[in-house]
Amino acid sequence: MTWMHSGVAVTVVAVLAASASTVPAAAAPRWRCPLIFGHGGYPKDPGATRKDRIRQANNPSAVRDLRRAGSDGVEADVQLTRNGTKAVMWHNTTTNGLTGRPRAITDLWWSNGPGNLKSRRIARGPYRGERVYTLGEWLAYAASTRTVALLEIKAEARRILAGRHAAAGWREISGPILKRQKAQPIMVYSRDAWIQRELARRHPSLLKGSHARWTDSVAWDEPPPGWKGNVTSWQSILKLRPLSVMTNYPGQYRRWMAGRCA
Repeated sequence: MTWMHSGVAVTVVAVLAASASTVPAAAAPRWRCPLIFGHGGYPKDPGATRKDRIRQANNPSAVRDLRRAGSDGVEADVQLTRNGTKAVMWHNTTTNGLTGRPRAITDLWWSNGPGNLKSRRIARGPYRGERVYTLGEWLAYAASTRTVALLEIKAEARRILAGRHAAAGWREISGPILKRQKAQPIMVYSRDAWIQRELARRHPSLLKGSHARWTDSVAWDEPPPGWKGNVTSWQSILKLRPLSVMTNYPGQYRRWMAGRCA
């Protein structure tokens, strides 16, 4: 796999042998299969916070499982602790799903004081007992497993990134990315419009853009719904020949995709 940055576009040069090998060479389609980004799944309302099994790819075990299932890359979530003191890998606004008293992530110190984030552990789901990782630690693991990193900077970080501790917060987010961007594939984005504009200014060549197009149509829930309800959506998105797609079902998607592209 070769990954090159050019302006704001990320060009993928990849042939997924797993797909190409399933059909005779003469019959294989001429266009390349998309890269697959695994997404851990978050339950739909009502009661999403209670149902959440903490499946997001924010710790090495989750990254490993999504890679083994068939993902080329994963989407992971970046939050900031109090006063921008540490960029950490966590999906939820609060410590819901972690041990200890419930607190907002942006109100917690990383390692200082009782109830700090570093001392907590995932309390339920398949990754029970895992700790919270820093952005730098997580990127190092992604690099070691040749995992393409897609980072969502969560909207909750805006309060810090646009406030009096902005310098510290941006240093925590941008520092690890700038350190590793030449050695491993990294993309960034945010659903918050202000953070997205800042990412475009600070990391223009790393913006997600049209990559990792969402391809599922079935709303995730707990327990996980079956994958077959996504097929119509998968077909319509694949016809557009995307460079990469994001799915809650990377293993099933890879098997379904076999023979439909090269």
